[in-house]
Amino acid sequence: MSSLKLYKVLITGGAGFIGSNLADRLLNMQCKVIVYDNLDEYYSGKEENMQHNLNRKNFCFIKGDLLDYERLFKYTKKVDIVFHLAAQPGVRFSMINPDKTLKVNVLGMLNVLRASKEAGVKRLIFASSSSVYGQINYRSVDEQHPTKPISIYGISKLAAENLCKIFGDQLGLRVVILRYHTVYGPRQRPDMAIYRWVNEIFKGEPLTIYGDGNQTRDFTYIDDVIDATIKAAEVDGINGEIFNIGGGTSVSVNQVTALIAKLTGVNVEVIYEPPKAGDVSHTCADISKAKRMLGYEPKTKFEEGLKRFIDWYKAYKIGSGKNHSLFM
Repeated sequence: MSSLKLYKVLITGGAGFIGSNLADRLLNMQCKVIVYDNLDEYYSGKEENMQHNLNRKNFCFIKGDLLDYERLFKYTKKVDIVFHLAAQPGVRFSMINPDKTLKVNVLGMLNVLRASKEAGVKRLIFASSSSVYGQINYRSVDEQHPTKPISIYGISKLAAENLCKIFGDQLGLRVVILRYHTVYGPRQRPDMAIYRWVNEIFKGEPLTIYGDGNQTRDFTYIDDVIDATIKAAEVDGINGEIFNIGGGTSVSVNQVTALIAKLTGVNVEVIYEPPKAGDVSHTCADISKAKRMLGYEPKTKFEEGLKRFIDWYKAYKIGSGKNHSLFM
């Protein structure tokens, strides 16, 4: 495929953190963008993520649910490319709400696949997760690493991947799977660790870490994730492929909280709580395949990305005068 310029695209979950940033980039590429999102109450602020685009002529927001197949198909058949980013997120949420997680992430995936196949879309990009690996056997983890998820969320994403493989291998649908690794940046979900810690700092509360803080994460800045996601729709010869999308390095949780303290200039009190069920000890992506086949190259160093997130938080959650507690 060539550049997506002027393509018609559908973004499921396009009002969320990653989806809204993807919509911005695609609109700037002169694509016609349909955002399909049910504005689930899992977290608020999604309407604000889209507000600046509502009057753009190439932007259309549709409130719709993945489980409403007829409505989903109505808009899928209008586009060339589908980016499936909608999901019930949250490893910890999934452990106490397995029914919703599996219904949205597995049955929702099935509906997106069916609609994309019936509509004859040129390509479907599926946003999967590093959670499919579970506790890793080695670092850096390549795409051949065993998939043994330890959370309901991870299981739901792996099941969705397997559905993609069936529709690709057996039914000819052109699908590419991206395994995102701990995405962070402006518009990040309030339940994610970096948002939660920054929020706690500016509320004058101690930072809560689950575990001893030596667990590590491969943090990936939002702009780099968007680069990779668009490349996955443009590059030829990658149908059926799976790619790790990571930041290229791993950072311990203790290092992250220390860096937040440095960047905010606040003396931080840290409280350690027992680990939560479903949390893995380490993530660390081998991104050599994405580099080789997609031309993916993460550009944002972790400290710079963290600074950008803090600046965004201060401007939009404090500077706006809005309540910036975790449960807005």
